[in-house]
Amino acid sequence: MEAARGEPIIAVDTESNSLFAYYPRICLIQISFPGADYVIDPLVVDVDPLDEIFADPACQKIFHAAENDILGLKRDFGFSFTNIFDTMMAARILGWQHAGLAAILENLYGVTLNKKMQRTNWGKRPLDAQQLSYAQLDTVFLLDLKEKQEVELRQRGRFEEAQESFDRLPDLEYQSKDFDPDGFWSVPGARDLSPKELAVLRELYIFRDQQASHEDRPPFKIFDNRAMIRVASTQPNTQSELDKKARLAPSIVRRYGPDILNAVNRGKNAPLPVFKRTRNSNGRPDPKVSTRYNALRKWRTSRAHERGVDPDVVLTNDQLMVIARERPGNLQELAAIGAIGTWKVQEYGTDILALLDRMD
Repeated sequence: MEAARGEPIIAVDTESNSLFAYYPRICLIQISFPGADYVIDPLVVDVDPLDEIFADPACQKIFHAAENDILGLKRDFGFSFTNIFDTMMAARILGWQHAGLAAILENLYGVTLNKKMQRTNWGKRPLDAQQLSYAQLDTVFLLDLKEKQEVELRQRGRFEEAQESFDRLPDLEYQSKDFDPDGFWSVPGARDLSPKELAVLRELYIFRDQQASHEDRPPFKIFDNRAMIRVASTQPNTQSELDKKARLAPSIVRRYGPDILNAVNRGKNAPLPVFKRTRNSNGRPDPKVSTRYNALRKWRTSRAHERGVDPDVVLTNDQLMVIARERPGNLQELAAIGAIGTWKVQEYGTDILALLDRMD
């Protein structure tokens, strides 16, 4: 903190254990500024003083793909943020072919990141030299990268657009997601099952989450979606059938066999699941809204192609849907709905309103 105070710009990254825990947490915080790289262990060190820097508008914080880092830091430590620069967002606004940090480091600096480290358990201690080196590389080049990107953004007239996107990042808020027992409908392959098989899938889905929470492991580490679908469709009656019919790994059968069979039996005797529609009362979206939304998407694709960027850099699907629903009649109304910022209202507003007028 003594070294960081007064620094006008710092680079920040985090590592979490999301691949190894039901309740993920930030396990490492990396901070770089000129002449110094720090790797901080929040499992041991009190990191609350970092809020002073993160909240300081006089200090610019550089992230690559800031959203996940900011949400995780807010969730675990309650930090607040100001003055963010996101190098991945900048790369996408610039239309760079590859916006991932690994590709950028290799293309610009000739540095190759160890891909194995992307799946390492950052919650396990002690960390070895290879892990620490990987963590350091995530921030050490961000300072120079930011300078390169800012020059290009200004030269190409995209700096204001980028700044508007950066300004939204401090307002991100972590939303805890409670387990939804009806989430089994979104499991790939679920819609191909019969109602009776879906009832079994629902019970397996609930059991898997309960077990994952108990063990503090991600649900897919209990058994994956494909295994769940196989069990639901074959409905085995014995542990031997779990192996032969559902083709579960022997380790899963040994560890969870009786519990899986109990879930299958519960499903066989449970009421058949009914899909809950989340649209309007007649189960269909408003036709006018859908027509506007589809037209806006087509316009967005064309505009993105002209600019050489991905469509969501122009406007996201959520932003298009808000515009389609609210149907603004002028630039003031478009700005007032709050879906897009001032720059995008000025850049795209006239085209959007003209498109909506043509459809009425």
